[in-house]
Amino acid sequence: MVGQSRKWMILVAVIWIQAFTGTNFDFSAYSSEMKKVLGISQVQLNYLAVASDMGKVFGWSSGLALMFFPLWTVLFMAAFMGLFGYGIQWLVICNVISLPYILVFFLCLLAGCSICWFNTVCFVLCIKNFPANRALALSLTVSYNGVSAALYALAGDAISASTSSLYLLLNSLVPLIVSIAALVPILRQPSVDPLSPEAVRSDSIMFLLLNMLAVLTGVYLLLFGSNTSDTSTSHLLLGGAVFLLVFPLCVPGVVYARRWFHHTIHSNFQLRGSGFILVDDDDLELHKRLVSRETSYNNLNGSSLSDDEVCEYRSSSQKLCNKEEDSARCCEKMIEKDQLVMLGEEHPAHVLVGRLDFWLYYIAYFCGGTIGLVYSNNLGQIAQSLGHSSNTTLLLTLYSSFSFFGRLLSAAPDYVRAKFYFARTGWLTIALLPTPVAFFLLAALSNSTAALRVGTALIGLSSGFIFAAAVSVTSELFGPNSVGVNHNILITNIPIGSLIYGVLAAVIYDGNVGRGLKLMFSDSVVCMGRDCYFLTFVWWGCLSVVGLVCSLLLFIRTKHAYDAFERNRALVEPQRNRSSNSIA
Repeated sequence: MVGQSRKWMILVAVIWIQAFTGTNFDFSAYSSEMKKVLGISQVQLNYLAVASDMGKVFGWSSGLALMFFPLWTVLFMAAFMGLFGYGIQWLVICNVISLPYILVFFLCLLAGCSICWFNTVCFVLCIKNFPANRALALSLTVSYNGVSAALYALAGDAISASTSSLYLLLNSLVPLIVSIAALVPILRQPSVDPLSPEAVRSDSIMFLLLNMLAVLTGVYLLLFGSNTSDTSTSHLLLGGAVFLLVFPLCVPGVVYARRWFHHTIHSNFQLRGSGFILVDDDDLELHKRLVSRETSYNNLNGSSLSDDEVCEYRSSSQKLCNKEEDSARCCEKMIEKDQLVMLGEEHPAHVLVGRLDFWLYYIAYFCGGTIGLVYSNNLGQIAQSLGHSSNTTLLLTLYSSFSFFGRLLSAAPDYVRAKFYFARTGWLTIALLPTPVAFFLLAALSNSTAALRVGTALIGLSSGFIFAAAVSVTSELFGPNSVGVNHNILITNIPIGSLIYGVLAAVIYDGNVGRGLKLMFSDSVVCMGRDCYFLTFVWWGCLSVVGLVCSLLLFIRTKHAYDAFERNRALVEPQRNRSSNSIA
């Protein structure tokens, strides 16, 4: 029981770390002030945002550090990176010290790298302490990373609503304070013992409750995160947010009452592991063994499957092939070329970059989630150009809160799988739909305050889902053992997209300075009017349609592999349940 309580305390510690280390999402809150103090152009400001995103390129360094240092040491390395990266920027923006532009660029790079190190520590803690439900643990904790901007906005209002430079000070100090608070649970990690099917299902109920609490937290921050009331009210609202983050510590007490929850709730919710790679490894191994009988990858020995199981799989595969033959010949070539044979097959890096499915996935992410991130980096200038500078905090809170909801929704396939099965790549396609809708809405009605808020919410919802689902999709399509390297290859699209999309927006912005109202601050120039971002929204909308099409093609190409896996799981699960009952 003590070990069970400790692992839930570790989960809460990871939630705290994630909730306060998404510091790159509040860049737009102080970017206008940074531009004014440094006296730089919009293009140069964009390069600072790119530097922060470039930290992801060096995410591999955290894994290297874990090979030589304990987990808590790597955690504090990340905290001190952020302390120096953001802290010195705060001194610059407050005119305490003066630094050349290139040094500020490297400070942004260091701060961005700290975020990746924090994420690596959180991933390791979740995977180590929740091996049977690590998909649920990862999706829940990663979700809280999306709410950081709303929390910092609330804290900024409580301390000094008129000082945008305060965000940099909070970004530097708060992650270090949270790391100190999380140190005790991390140092007292329990030994991980194999869980019985009963314990796995009990943990699933706990995750359901924690997700409900997360939704409540998101709604609270959405309603009160952009508070513009007096300071005393802001303090109360900040206290409420902190209470909602501390409240999950009650989970250890819930663990002791798990039998009561089993009898009253579990009978109505048949929660199974999300399967595929991240939860039920036995299902994946069975799927591999079945498929290996039908493909050229038959050099593995020791299969213990019966001939009846193999014949049933062959029969279902033959039916699938007959259906595919009815499709148009022009589509067959595209759909069947280099198609994935099964889920979970390991793809080393050199094999990965040669797969068409990977590049469809890469473009879908590049033209979907990454555009959403670049949009959030430009929110400060977008609001300023449209005359909504006073609403920047509100827009930042909207994006952050709906990004949080999108991340939570990424766990929906795991909860509804028993009643409604749909390939995860299909969910990814659905999640990409709001992005082009939002950008075309912004292009058409950018002067409307309602359109700006709705568009921001839709983009946050879509990008949040993609960020959180990416780890699961990568591991399912290209193998669980290679997911660390493969996912780092995938997210190289973020700094590339940040550079390309950001420069595109900045060039259009600077090009429209002479056409609209022009304001001078030091050596920097501010563009005012609808034209500042109109073409940017049109371009981003068209590019997001490309991402949607690539995602749809990926879904069509991988659907048969997901369907085959689900059929095989359904065949074996009754037998596994009978075996479990007989043992009990």
